[in-house]
Amino acid sequence: MMQQYFEIKERYKHHLLFFRLGDFYELFFEDAVIASKELEITLTGKDWGQQERAPMCGVPFHSADAYIARLVEKGYRVAICEQIEDPKTAKGIVKRDVVREITAGTVTDYRMLDVTKNNYIMAIYATKTGYGIAVCDVTTGEFQTTEFPTVLAPDCILDETARFSPAEVVCNEAFLQHPIANEMKNRFQMLWNDIDEHVFSYQTTKCTLENHFGVSSLDGFGLAKKQIAVCAAGGLLWYLLDTQKNNLQHITALQYYTIGDFMPLDIASRRNLELTQTMREKSKKGSLLSVLDKTKTASGARMSRKWLEQPLLSAAQICKRLDAVEELNKDLFLREEIKEVLESMHDFERIMGRVVYQTANARDLVMLKQSAEHLPKLKRVLDRCKTPYLRELCDTLDTLENIYDLIAQAIVEEPPFSVREGNMICRGYSDELDTYTQAKKEGTAWINKMEEEEREKTGIKNLKIRFNKVFGYYLEVTKSNLEEVPANYIRKQTLANCERYITTELQDLAELILGSEEKIVELEYQLFVEIRNAIAAEVERIQKTANIISVVDVLQCFAEVAQQQNYTKPVVDDGDVLDIIGGRHPVVEKAVHGQFIPNDTYLNGDDTRLAIITGPNMAGKSTYMRQTALIVLMAQIGCFVPAEKAHIGVVDRIFTRVGASDDLSAGQSTFMVEMTEVANILHHATARSLLILDEIGRGTSTFDGLSIAWAVLEFIADKKQLGAKTLFATHYHELSELEGKL
Repeated sequence: MMQQYFEIKERYKHHLLFFRLGDFYELFFEDAVIASKELEITLTGKDWGQQERAPMCGVPFHSADAYIARLVEKGYRVAICEQIEDPKTAKGIVKRDVVREITAGTVTDYRMLDVTKNNYIMAIYATKTGYGIAVCDVTTGEFQTTEFPTVLAPDCILDETARFSPAEVVCNEAFLQHPIANEMKNRFQMLWNDIDEHVFSYQTTKCTLENHFGVSSLDGFGLAKKQIAVCAAGGLLWYLLDTQKNNLQHITALQYYTIGDFMPLDIASRRNLELTQTMREKSKKGSLLSVLDKTKTASGARMSRKWLEQPLLSAAQICKRLDAVEELNKDLFLREEIKEVLESMHDFERIMGRVVYQTANARDLVMLKQSAEHLPKLKRVLDRCKTPYLRELCDTLDTLENIYDLIAQAIVEEPPFSVREGNMICRGYSDELDTYTQAKKEGTAWINKMEEEEREKTGIKNLKIRFNKVFGYYLEVTKSNLEEVPANYIRKQTLANCERYITTELQDLAELILGSEEKIVELEYQLFVEIRNAIAAEVERIQKTANIISVVDVLQCFAEVAQQQNYTKPVVDDGDVLDIIGGRHPVVEKAVHGQFIPNDTYLNGDDTRLAIITGPNMAGKSTYMRQTALIVLMAQIGCFVPAEKAHIGVVDRIFTRVGASDDLSAGQSTFMVEMTEVANILHHATARSLLILDEIGRGTSTFDGLSIAWAVLEFIADKKQLGAKTLFATHYHELSELEGKL
């Protein structure tokens, strides 16, 4: 065993190793002492061979998940080492090996994750001609990839990293040499892994993807002539297969997306609009998400976040969502029935992730059954809907009745946490198991009968037959009755107030009973694994059902928020008019408890495309501009908006330059940050963009700042240069002279 340990240690020298020895995981390696002190685990200080003394601490295997969670949170990589042979059939030392590596991006235990957020791992592949990105959430099976040319790399990589917020990044050595890698390390808290270049080679990655998905070509995934995207996705999948030691069959598809599929949102705009977290506290409370997220399921909460970060660009798709929200908004009874069903749903996606990982227990399957039980009712409720989107969701909803029937017939209602203790398979599911169970029950009756007979023989009225895992069955006699103990009783243990004995007859009976108990536990585990594998084979169906539930949840959530907050349905088209009557800021409105004063906004692509906003501090300039941007964004995710009336022409980007702050980690002053963000806007905005610019030029002297603001306004207003719809707040009242010139 020592040789096994040192071989594994050499292979996984960058990990903390949880080495299973009996009922304990022993924690090794140089960082083990530090880790054990952080976790307050008692060091055992055992010697492991004469050559080396390995720091070590013990963790009970059934409670290891909590310790692993804390280690991963602190940035450690953890390798789980267990027996991979049956001790009964193994010759010599039982073989052990690493069965899984756990890192920040590959965590599957629900206790270690935020159920309302995806836990992404990202791969970035850099070449001389372009960059590829791939992201995966191993808990749900979501897998996406894209590529873009070198000239777009810095902005695209930062924006996509901000959108996905990965917990871990896998990359090639070439990317680590790029300046953007250092900027990412400064901006984002992520675990970094660089892997060998050959893993990202096109032939290797192509074979990895084709073998996993069981296809002869990747063209069906939209990856024809997308070699860099294939390299990124294949490299990520190779890393996951290598570390998880699992076939990952819940990753059933690879989606190729382009930056233009949704409205791109840069880091500054996400931060300034406070979409998912506030700028100061970095908390969800006070963000737009906190106002809009009234979902009833964990997968729905993840979907609402995803929609918020990916506004649509197609007016037809936006109106499709809006029509569905309108129907649910108008029909209170329909909405309440949907909410009632959704409240009984557990997290299909992450349960299936644990099923495929073979870490799901019987309680997970019961939760899956309880969720599937309500699917027929949800389908009946949705069948009353009339809008195309809800009809489409109803028609494609799979009620998973065979999954429900299998679990209902096989698993008891309240199974134990461990799958190695038995008592989880229903009576009648297996004839063989029922036979053993009957033998066990009769054995219990035999024990009771023997107890009565021994009391009559000996005259000891309080004689008892008891059981523990150390001695098995034994006879217990109190000290006051020791003189009446027969000669054939064999003393086993002496306690303070009693003596424990065994007899030949009791040993024979115990062997018979305990043999059946052992067989029951072993057979129940085998049956459970068969059931779990059968459910894992249906992963694609269950994932599609989970996606539909998520979409329905978000639609009812938008309808509920619209009713509670008095939002209205916007008119959305491909025009260039932005007309908002009585607009309100969705977050500030809630904070001031209905005391918000509404304002109108009108912009178009012609003679009213730019508005200069002046006024004293605390007059509401920034709030007014932000509310306009948020109303446009809310409309383009398919949500009702806080206004009396709104006509939204779809915008391709929303850019914001709000607030003044420096970036010391990047060595940038307040003025430098401001100019960099303005330059980014002017380079990437189009005539169909919406620009929110707050006090451009205030980071430098008054004269220079006025000159910069003046030049920026002239550039934006000129249709030949840009001509974007813009709200421009300023304290430079001299800019009002531009009204007569532009």
